[in-house]
Amino acid sequence: MASRGSKIALAGTSLFAVSTIIFVHFQQQAEKAAMHQGVIRDMEQQRIKRERQLDFDLQKQLEAEYKQEQTVRSSLEDVAAPDVKR
Repeated sequence: MASRGSKIALAGTSLFAVSTIIFVHFQQQAEKAAMHQGVIRDMEQQRIKRERQLDFDLQKQLEAEYKQEQTVRSSLEDVAAPDVKR
C-alpha cells in the first residue's frame, strides 16, 4: 500500500496542476475580452472620425455656397478716395 505521505503529495500535485489549468483558462478569457474591447474602441473611434469628416465636408460645402452668394468687394475699394466735387 502507498504511504500516507505519497497520497498527500499526489493530491497536492494534482490540485496544483488543476488550479494552474483553471487559472490559465480564465486568464486567456480575460485577455480575449480585453482585446475585443480594444477592437470595439477602435471601431468607435473610426466612426467618430468619419462623422467629423462628414461634418467638415458639409461645412466646406456650406462655406463655398455662402461665398458664392456673397458680393465680395475688394478692401482697396473702401480705401480709395471718394469722388469729391469742387
